[in-house]
Amino acid sequence: MRILELHIAKTILRYTLIVFAVLLGLFTFVTFIDQLSDLGTGRYGIIDAIEHVALSIPRTLYEVFPMAALLGSILGLSSLAVDSELVVMRAAGVSILRLIGSVMKFGAALALVAMLTGEVITPIAETAAQRSRAAALQQDIKQQTDFGLWMRDSKTYVNVGEVLPDLSVLKVRVFEFDDDGRLRSLVYASGGRYVNDRWRLENIKQTLINPEQAESATATAAYWNTVVTPQILSVFLIKSDQLSAWQLHRYINHLEDNNQDTSPYELAFWNKVITPFATAVMVILAIPFVFGQVRSGGLGRSLFIGIMLGLGFFVADKGFGYIVLVYDIPPLLGALLPTLLFFGVALVLLRRLA
Repeated sequence: MRILELHIAKTILRYTLIVFAVLLGLFTFVTFIDQLSDLGTGRYGIIDAIEHVALSIPRTLYEVFPMAALLGSILGLSSLAVDSELVVMRAAGVSILRLIGSVMKFGAALALVAMLTGEVITPIAETAAQRSRAAALQQDIKQQTDFGLWMRDSKTYVNVGEVLPDLSVLKVRVFEFDDDGRLRSLVYASGGRYVNDRWRLENIKQTLINPEQAESATATAAYWNTVVTPQILSVFLIKSDQLSAWQLHRYINHLEDNNQDTSPYELAFWNKVITPFATAVMVILAIPFVFGQVRSGGLGRSLFIGIMLGLGFFVADKGFGYIVLVYDIPPLLGALLPTLLFFGVALVLLRRLA
C-alpha cells in the first residue's frame, strides 16, 4: 500500500507542479509588465525589474496554492483514471476509502508546504523585493536589512528600525552633522507618526555634542520637520497579507494597545492560518470529481467543473475579505466561510461517492 500511495502522490505532484508552472508564468508575466512603467525612474532598470519579479514569485506561489492544489489533483487523478490505473487498483482489492486516504495524505503534505511558504519564504522574499525596488527608485535611500532603513536629508542621516503598516515608525535615530562632517546631535525616539505634514516623535532622548562636552536631554514628544514623508516610506511597506502570522499577531496587539481598528489585519491573520487548510480542502474536493466519473467517463466535464470551482474559490476568498471590512463582520468568520463552504461541498460529494 505504501508503494501505491507513493505512486498516487508522485502522479498528483507532477501535475500540480505543471499547474504551478502555468499559473506562475501567467502571473509573473503580468507583474513584469506592471514594472515596465517604472523603468528609467531613478536607477530602476530592466535588471532591477527582473530581480523584483523573481523575488515576488514566492508571494504569487502562495496566493495560487489552493487553486493549483485543486487543478493538480484533478489532473493527476484523471491521468490515473484514463490509464485505467484506478480500475486496476479497485480490482486488486483496494477500496475507495483507502484511495481517498492516500490522496488526503498528499493534501496534508501540500498544506504543510503552503504554511511554510507563507510563514517563512514569502515575508523574507517580499521584504527583499520591496527594498531592492525602493533602493533603485530612491537614490538617497540606502538599505541594510539587519540595521533597518537608512535615509539622508541634507546633512541629516535617519535610521528607522521598522515601518509599520499604518506608516508609523519605530526606533528612529536622527544623526545631524555640521559643514565639516562632525556629528553635532543624536536623537533617539521610540516611535513616531506623521501629523500635519511633519513627524511627531515620542519618548525622545537627545544628545548634543559640543567641542567641549556632550549634553543630554529627554522629552515626551516633539515635532520633526524633514523631507522624509510617509509616501517615501510606503515603497518599503509590505502588504498585510504578505506578512507572517506572527508579524500580524504582533501588530494587532500594537493596534489594540493604541485603541485602533484591527479588522484588516485580523482578516489577514486568519487568512494566513486558514490557507493551509484551504489547500487540503481543495485536494479533497478533487477526489469525488474524478472517482465519481470513472464509470461514466465524464473526465473532461469533471475537469471543467474543477477549474470553475478553483476560480470560484479564488473569487470568493478575495470577495469575502471586502465584505468583512465593509459590513463589520467578524474577520474569523469572513476568512473561514469560503473554506467551510467548499469543505461542505466536498463532504456531500464524498458521501455520495461512498
